[in-house]
Amino acid sequence: MAERAAGEGPVTTAASSLVDISGLSLVYGARVGTPVQALDDIDLAIGEGSFVSLIGPSGCGKSTLLRVLGDLLAPTAGSVSIGGKRPVEARLDRQIGFVFQEPALLEWRCVLDNIALPLELRGVARAERDSKARELISLVGLEGFERAWPRQLSGGMRQRAAIARALSTDPRILLLDEPFGALDQITRDRLNMELARIHEITGITVVLVTHSIREAVLLSDRIVVMTPRPGRISKIFDVDLDRPRSLRSRADERFDAYVRLGSDELEKGYADA
Repeated sequence: MAERAAGEGPVTTAASSLVDISGLSLVYGARVGTPVQALDDIDLAIGEGSFVSLIGPSGCGKSTLLRVLGDLLAPTAGSVSIGGKRPVEARLDRQIGFVFQEPALLEWRCVLDNIALPLELRGVARAERDSKARELISLVGLEGFERAWPRQLSGGMRQRAAIARALSTDPRILLLDEPFGALDQITRDRLNMELARIHEITGITVVLVTHSIREAVLLSDRIVVMTPRPGRISKIFDVDLDRPRSLRSRADERFDAYVRLGSDELEKGYADA
């Protein structure tokens, strides 16, 4: 079981959680070839409306865990539920939004049509899906770019469009796999604040994979630290910083304390590996 940091808030219980993970393990190549243990005995509950970040060294299984939640990978053992449903059921019910490291926008569709694509695939009428897409364009700050092509957008704007597309079906949970890793620091800071604002406005549950401890502390209610492969949870700690968050939150002395806590736990994981 993961160690909990001193002074953190109460454990999220099954009754108050949106996501419940129990005894989750995943082995690549279990049937053929040389097996690789990616995840081992993961137990985790994620409260509805919370913002949770997964941090850990490269190859520790952060993205693998996110893909299990998104029904892109099937676990070898254990159970996962999202709102009381299996990931496949939650995905088919459009309860999961997923944003990858690359925006993966369709180059032959304008911003409006890219964002509206999931609704189009569901058979939603043109007027309704365009109206929803315009609401989301406003939410992510892309007004005036409705008819722009993806090639005309900056990297940050493309990721905003990808986030808007992921939100188009009103999912209960938004999964983000290192979405800002390729951006410069100024753009990354700006999108961090946009993401924090979207979380505050919508109340959606967010799970973020990041290599940046500072980003995790700035955005999260709770941080999950994972060990080098096989991925296990070594510590879970709450981030007790006032909301709404801003870049000025980094000046809070507690901010640096949380960053040190995360860094120390990562170093411990390397030492124990």
